[in-house]
Amino acid sequence: MKRIISTDDAPAAVGAYSQATTNGSILFTAGQIPLTPDGDLLDDADIATQTEQSLDNVMAILDAEDADAGDILKMTVFLSDIDDFDEMNETYATYFDDEPPARSAVEVANLPKGVGVEIEAIASLE
Repeated sequence: MKRIISTDDAPAAVGAYSQATTNGSILFTAGQIPLTPDGDLLDDADIATQTEQSLDNVMAILDAEDADAGDILKMTVFLSDIDDFDEMNETYATYFDDEPPARSAVEVANLPKGVGVEIEAIASLE
C-alpha cells in the first residue's frame, strides 16, 4: 500500500506530486532541485552548491523515514549541462562512504525553474 512522505525539512511539493512515496519497503523521492525548505531558489549558485542543496533535500526526506545515505539503492542526477559533471560528482561523493549507490547522470534540455541539477533517489527501508 502506498504511503505519502512529507517533511518541512525539504521544499514542499508545489504541483501534482509528493516529496516521496513508499510501500514500507522501498522509498522513491521526487526529483529535488536546489530549493531550500524556506523557498530560496539557488539557481544562480555554482553546480557544487546546487548539488549540495539538492542532496540535502533528498537526505531530509530520507531522515523523515529514519533512513540515510546508506539506504539509497539508486540515484539519478539530471544536469542541464553535462560539462558540470565533474563539479557535481566532487560534491556528490562527499555524501557517500565506500559503498555509494548505483547512479545515472544525464544531460537534459531543461530543468524546473532554470536550475542546473535535479536529483532523485530510490532507497530501501528494510
